[in-house]
Amino acid sequence: MRIRWLGWAGVELESQGESLVIDLLGRPEGVLEGTALSAPLPAVTPPRAQGHVLAGLCTHLHRDHTDAGALARALRPGGPVLHPESFGGDDHENLWTLKAEAELTAHGLPRRPMGLWETTRIGPFTIAAVPAVDTLGDPQVSWAVEADGKRVIHLGDSMFHGYWWRAAHRHGPFDAVLTPINGPTVCFPHCQPPSPFPAALDARQAAVAARLLGARTAIPIHYDGFHLDGFYATEPDELARFLDAAADEPYTVLTPALGEDLDL
Repeated sequence: MRIRWLGWAGVELESQGESLVIDLLGRPEGVLEGTALSAPLPAVTPPRAQGHVLAGLCTHLHRDHTDAGALARALRPGGPVLHPESFGGDDHENLWTLKAEAELTAHGLPRRPMGLWETTRIGPFTIAAVPAVDTLGDPQVSWAVEADGKRVIHLGDSMFHGYWWRAAHRHGPFDAVLTPINGPTVCFPHCQPPSPFPAALDARQAAVAARLLGARTAIPIHYDGFHLDGFYATEPDELARFLDAAADEPYTVLTPALGEDLDL
């Protein structure tokens, strides 16, 4: 299996001449452009199999992880978008998922909602929806993918939780754990009062999560992104802090450049 980091949380997995993408991002504008929550997004690159990708996996339906336009360009005709099942709720609860949902519908992309622990096979890839925890309480999964006898798990922008051991038992150990590391704190209008705790794994939490998942290799993602004053705050030197936190861990850390291939 080959892994290619596409920027932010975006990843392309390649096996036997076929590709999947996870949390693909392609938009140059902000996450919620035209609002107070708009900010430029980090540098990204399209998948190598642009227009021929088998399927697009979205850990959750936030627009920096579910980019309908980028998926429409990347997927082959009929290629499905896999994402977690809805929790239901009203428009207030679903404020951050509504636009991504509408854009997927507008692009006419086939969709497959996945239940927790549900497994499917697409081409050479076996794909499992592993429970994860989103900071806003929206549905989120981590994607465990196996191909060519190799296993990887993509953690999206999950918070720290207690599913690590079950994930390792059912789908691990993992040759690569793709983990967020930026640990932002957030304050959004529909989630009040705000929490002071990291909204996604911070450096130390990511280092520990990779260990609990039985990682042979940890690959940091979801860093050097956006900062929204008063809404989404991060500390500087995110990668350096993760490398320091993981220095004594039993796995190897790889930090691919944008678009660089890693062969497992």
